[in-house]
Amino acid sequence: MTDVVDSDELLRRIQRARACAREEEQGWRARSVDLRPDDPEAAREAAVRTLAYEAVVRVLDEVLTPGSRPAGT
Repeated sequence: MTDVVDSDELLRRIQRARACAREEEQGWRARSVDLRPDDPEAAREAAVRTLAYEAVVRVLDEVLTPGSRPAGT
């Protein structure tokens, strides 16, 4: 069975997903900084994950507010 959601619910879900992605991005960024002195390999992995979550946030930002960011940022 497929759930049918209205546009308001869809907007709420996208906003929650964006908030979750932002939290993950910030968490991985902090881990990267914390790990850098002792475990450079793990710090690099955390930095890659940070970039992935940044991309997700950018995409969801564009869905929520089209054109709010200059192209290429």
